[in-house]
Formats: sequence, structure tokens, C-alpha cells
Amino acid sequence: MAVRMRLMRMGKKKQPMYRVVVVDSRAPRDGRYIEQIGRYEPLHDPSIVEIDNERAADWLSKGASPSETVEKLLNISGAMNTIKVKTGGIHVIGIEKNEEDTISEEE
Repeated sequence: MAVRMRLMRMGKKKQPMYRVVVVDSRAPRDGRYIEQIGRYEPLHDPSIVEIDNERAADWLSKGASPSETVEKLLNISGAMNTIKVKTGGIHVIGIEKNEEDTISEEE
């Protein structure tokens, strides 16, 4: 079963709101979904993007492929960075406690 992360349209006519959902790729746009992991409201200023980063990273690690729009939303929320750090795509250099103390003492 091919799993995708995509938007599911909600709301009234001319007032769209979207759910970010994990679905079987053969399911219709507004059909049955496996799990809802967030929401996107484009009409607010600024637009609202709420995504559960832990669940999104979990689904990405299981092989779910996001649509173009969902990938952009995952970049905004930080879920794509989380999965890239886990897989080694981004290298993170941490500061140790001793270095933090010396930096704050120098100021």
C-alpha cells in the first residue's frame, strides 16, 4: 500500500480550510484517511499551519511521500528538518555545557 501525505479540503464555498492527512494513494481527495496530522488555514493573515511534527516525522520515516504543498508546509513547521537530522541529511553541531559557560562569562 503506497501511503501519501496530502491536503483534504474542508470549509465552505470560497472559504477553504485543509486537513493534513495520511492516506492510501488510491483514495479520493476527500475520502477516507488513515490519520490526521495537522491543519492549514490559508485565509487567515498570516495563514495558520499546525502540524504534529512527531507524527509527521514518524510517517516520513515509514516511507510516506508528501505532496508538493504538504512538503512546503512540513518545511514551515520544521518536520522535514527533524527527519533530515534523523537520517543524516543535516549535520547538527551541539555546544557543550562548558563552552556555553565560557561564552556567557566572556560577555
